[in-house]
Amino acid sequence: MKARRVVRQGLAALAVCVVAAAPAAAQNAAPARHGRVVTDSLWSYALGTWKKAVVYLPPSYDRSRDRYPVAYYLHGLSGNETNWVKAGHIDVVADSLMARGMREMVIVMPDGDDSWWMTASSLPDVPGCVRTLPSYAGPAETYCVPWPHYDDYVAYDLVRFIDGKYRTRADRAHRGIAGLSMGGYGALMFSLQYPQLFAAAASHSGVVWPLEWAPDGIVARPAESVDSSWKRVRAGGVGQSMRAVFGKDTSAWYSRDPVHMLDRSKARNAPLPAMKADVGTSDPFLAGNRAFRDALKARGVALEYTEYPGAHDWKFWNGHVGESLGWLAKQMAR
Repeated sequence: MKARRVVRQGLAALAVCVVAAAPAAAQNAAPARHGRVVTDSLWSYALGTWKKAVVYLPPSYDRSRDRYPVAYYLHGLSGNETNWVKAGHIDVVADSLMARGMREMVIVMPDGDDSWWMTASSLPDVPGCVRTLPSYAGPAETYCVPWPHYDDYVAYDLVRFIDGKYRTRADRAHRGIAGLSMGGYGALMFSLQYPQLFAAAASHSGVVWPLEWAPDGIVARPAESVDSSWKRVRAGGVGQSMRAVFGKDTSAWYSRDPVHMLDRSKARNAPLPAMKADVGTSDPFLAGNRAFRDALKARGVALEYTEYPGAHDWKFWNGHVGESLGWLAKQMAR
């Protein structure tokens, strides 16, 4: 319990910095009530299995009949639905921010396995997946899914489930999405692939320039890219995971690239989301984030982009999740 108090105190102090400009009345408010974290399960028709989602309900949820905006937070590679609470303490940060005037919201954290949050290029070998199940993956029946349509799972199954069960404001203007690493890619991808669903997207340390992991010849990679030791890294890790989902076809890689998704959205006059990205200056995906930033600037598309000291780790994400929460709350209040 003592360690828990120390974590709460430290993260509360961080949250104060994020909302330093909050109204004086909010700063002097009565001691905050805490939100409530629940774990829910839903059947996904897109995946053909049951999936779990952790849901944060804001402090006033059980005392009112109000409806709330929803922020979806996606985990990274080898993560699961519990990461943002257990490792990121997003509930503690949200409590502190809301106590100091930030608009209350529901936060939904789904399980996306190692899917890159999209439909895989081919059907999986389910028996082979079961035999080689990673130690972190959890039950084989939920990780080795028969139909790997993870984008449809989130955009249709999960969103409908959340809007049907919880008191949400079920429209684009009051729905945002964020994530870290693989989840940062997923957040931007969802906001561009499903413009009718998400008004804003935020990426922490996102793999937002996925073409640097593509097979040879698809694209010139950014200077100082993560592939600087390409012959060594392409056989495993992020590259192996991504190529298992994206496949080998050039058009498949381009169709899943956020910049090309943006170009398609603009071509059909689809509404563009508000977008935010941050990355650590010691992060291996720094060059890719800069390439993404420059591509959006060249297209005249706004991106709130920030680099901070830090690496690709929970210390960085703990330190900046309050900023994405506050930013999403503002975007959904418009």
